[in-house]
Amino acid sequence: MANERGDAAFVAFEHVQKSYDGETLVVKDLNLNIGKGEFLTMLGPSGSGKTTCLMMLAGFETATHGEIRLAGRPINSVPPHKRGIGMVFQNYALFPHMTVGENLAFPLEVRKMSKSEIESKVKRALDMVQMGAFAGRRPAQMSGGQQQRIALARALVFEPELVLMDEPLGALDKQLREHMQFEIKHLHERLGVTVVYVTHDQSEALTMSDRVAVFNDGRIQQLAPPEDLYERPTNSFVAQFIGENNTLPGSVEAISGDRCTVKLTDGSVIDALPVNVSKPGDRTLVSIRPERVEFRDDRMPADTHKLEAEVLEFIYMGDSFRTRLRVAGNDNFIMKCRNAVDQRRLNAGEKVVIGWNVADCRALDAA
Repeated sequence: MANERGDAAFVAFEHVQKSYDGETLVVKDLNLNIGKGEFLTMLGPSGSGKTTCLMMLAGFETATHGEIRLAGRPINSVPPHKRGIGMVFQNYALFPHMTVGENLAFPLEVRKMSKSEIESKVKRALDMVQMGAFAGRRPAQMSGGQQQRIALARALVFEPELVLMDEPLGALDKQLREHMQFEIKHLHERLGVTVVYVTHDQSEALTMSDRVAVFNDGRIQQLAPPEDLYERPTNSFVAQFIGENNTLPGSVEAISGDRCTVKLTDGSVIDALPVNVSKPGDRTLVSIRPERVEFRDDRMPADTHKLEAEVLEFIYMGDSFRTRLRVAGNDNFIMKCRNAVDQRRLNAGEKVVIGWNVADCRALDAA
């Protein structure tokens, strides 16, 4: 799996496996290339193998099988402190007895840099995260957001080519977390450093990454830029895990080119894009994003099958209207509409006809 920009692999996992007990594999035959300067996020639920992969790259875990390469050289047997990798953890891992300046100077002292070089690098790193005035403070005198900025500065202070981040924003409140997402993204763009980022937060992954590797059960389910993952999921797991998604079970009736007809469990027939179904009779879960569902005739393609729906609940969300519908026996079918001047609010009990563009409706595996 080469990266989008065609760079030579700066980080490479080659047939990497990991088992803790000699029997169960938590990472199963991982093959992954990460380009120099890329921001790649490993995304997945707890226990999917993403953090284990990060820890093997950092050197805190050893691969049971396979090889990990950094800038072309194998690093399986290289100890963590000799890999030259910056690390940012969720719990900050700052030394409480040291000032901010001393925390940042520590990785430079270990590298035997001169006093003047250390001073200049510490100042540069603190300015980079807008914390120049905090060099004399101790971690306990700062908020969580400030400590996270310091942890980020410490990871960047020795100018590593690769920085690993393990759920670094998980302890922050929503507003600060979103602000820090953009700060990290802009720092990455400015410095050109390679970032491997682990999170279970899908919106974080979509916001920050060049590419996202979606993990489940020790394997990458899909590796793609954020837009592809969201708009074009290749299986039901990715469609369900990334963003909000409506599903309708059924079976394929016919396939013709880039269109198939699906008979839903209540007997209704709809059109969909055949993604991982291959023949009539295949069981499928049809996937459609809430914001792609329409109920106004002027916004619906004329050539698509439409479905009857009953409004169960209307929720005002400020910038959007969220309507829960009963569709083909599914009581949790969601339609999301922008709060526009000409948008009509639907009422519980109302009957409407819904539809969508066939290209937005995907016939996926029935798993």
